[in-house]
Amino acid sequence: MKKQNQFLIFLGFFLLSTIPSFAQNSPAQSNLPIPALLVSQKGNTISTKQQWEKERRPEIKDLFESEMYGKVPGKLKISSVKVLETDNQALNGKAIRKQVRLTFTGNGKELSVEMLLYLPKAKKSFVTFLGYNFNGNQSTINDTAVHMAKAWNGPSAKRGSESARWPIENIVAAGCGVATMYYWDIAPDRNDFSIGVYPLLYQPNQTRPAADEWGALAAWAWGLSRALDYLETDKNVDAKKVAVIGHSRLGKAAIWAGALDQRFAAVISNCSGCGGAAISRNKEGETIGKLNERFPMWPCANFQKYSNNETALPFDQHMLLAMVAPRPLYVASASEDLWASPKNEYLSAVYASEAYKLYGLKGLESKEFPKVEQPILSRVSHHIRNGKHDILLYDWENYIKFVYQFIK
Repeated sequence: MKKQNQFLIFLGFFLLSTIPSFAQNSPAQSNLPIPALLVSQKGNTISTKQQWEKERRPEIKDLFESEMYGKVPGKLKISSVKVLETDNQALNGKAIRKQVRLTFTGNGKELSVEMLLYLPKAKKSFVTFLGYNFNGNQSTINDTAVHMAKAWNGPSAKRGSESARWPIENIVAAGCGVATMYYWDIAPDRNDFSIGVYPLLYQPNQTRPAADEWGALAAWAWGLSRALDYLETDKNVDAKKVAVIGHSRLGKAAIWAGALDQRFAAVISNCSGCGGAAISRNKEGETIGKLNERFPMWPCANFQKYSNNETALPFDQHMLLAMVAPRPLYVASASEDLWASPKNEYLSAVYASEAYKLYGLKGLESKEFPKVEQPILSRVSHHIRNGKHDILLYDWENYIKFVYQFIK
């Protein structure tokens, strides 16, 4: 009996000694605090839009540039524009189709990117959706006149293979325009910094960006701003009504482009997840560690130090979304896209809404996760679509309603 009691006492002490390690891994103890959006690095409370614009927003921008996306290491403007093709009777006479080549030069090298545009003929001023495609311009629509993209990553995709993601005829019929580019033309989606835009801005003997210089996400964001530079010169486009949009990794790039470049009239993120709309802390699915391991070329090299170390982050993604304020912002998710963490995408938009309140604008107010396919349309909009990681007609229909309501 005495030996049994001693064993029970020993067992009790053993279990007590292990409680901290169990607690550390328990859900109740793993909730990391989200950095305050409206408290500056100096500890100042941000209560006006003037404080936001002059103090807090610039320091948030600097944090994301130096620690996550990376700085663009110089200026590089479009050196030449060539309209390769125009058809005023596209889509059975309903649209103007244009194919435009943008050329950039630097360090004795040249980079050319083709942009495909479908613009409605029935309206003089309309919203244009600008975003990258994954497989070449020809993949967005089954139109034999569209040029085949250079095959950077295997065989060229078939015409119209990505048309479900780009319902161009529906978008034009709704009175909106589309402008798209193949993202590989700007920067490769692999750990290769020898091609794309990078070499055009290298210093002598440089072969890859410095630790605080741009990764692919920042390079793609840069390309979206250069596309907007062109659209400002196109007489068929109202450049003050351009909404930047992206799905998945291209959604990450679209948010960063919209955060940096306030010329974009609205920003739309579709299933952008980690490194995009979703808060990185307390996240299932793709985490910073997994992103850095699988796609080290997306962020800048400095971001590696936050792998499995989210507590050290001096920011989180709600602060990125807040940089879009006061412009309209739409964050969308899919019910089965757990890798992107729909709940963390939604909460990020809720927390970002604090910045919109400084402008007297209504964002997302409830932390209660919304029901599937019951969109919330406000200055900060949201929906969660039933289904998997994708961008589909349902998403586009809501984005069209959104831009009609909030882009004037």
